[in-house]
Amino acid sequence: MNIRRENARMVGKLVVVVAGMFAFGYALVPIYKAICEFTGINILSLAEREVPGVANRLPANTQVDRTRVITVEFDANARGPWDFKPAVRSMQVHPGELSTVMYEFQNIQDRRMAAQAIPSYAPRQAAAHFNKLECFCFNQYTLEPGEKKTWPVAFIIDPKLSKDVTTITLSYTFFEVGGKTPPAPTADASRVLVPAGAGT
Repeated sequence: MNIRRENARMVGKLVVVVAGMFAFGYALVPIYKAICEFTGINILSLAEREVPGVANRLPANTQVDRTRVITVEFDANARGPWDFKPAVRSMQVHPGELSTVMYEFQNIQDRRMAAQAIPSYAPRQAAAHFNKLECFCFNQYTLEPGEKKTWPVAFIIDPKLSKDVTTITLSYTFFEVGGKTPPAPTADASRVLVPAGAGT
């Protein structure tokens, strides 16, 4: 009898544990959402941003330093017979703000090619504070003859960047994979953006 009672108690305890684990599994999603809403972490998912009206209900990013403006200049160097350029030459951003620039590329050769880009920054100290969330430089790409591509670079400049830095040049060198890999370009802000008619 004692053994049966002990077994029955053990089975009862196990049933309670299993039921508790099952209930906890179902509760994880609402608990996670509640934590995200309370802390503001991971609340800006892509799906939420694409739903009309959702963005207006989301809390503002408190990490953005709106007291500072940094000019980001974009440079493109092509080591080969192809077209490579940024959609815009510069933009002004706040530290901590998510920004995106598009780069345009076209293989103007009559053969397929594989290529990749190498980034560099000026001044050099900006490299540690220029955080790319999405960049075509992370991968190699194969392009057919005449094929055009447009790639985004999504980035955030760390608010910890020295306040002496007011301009950053992001420079890319696009080279063909399989050939001689070029050194990372040395971005020269005085060379990157020269307005038409300047110096005349």
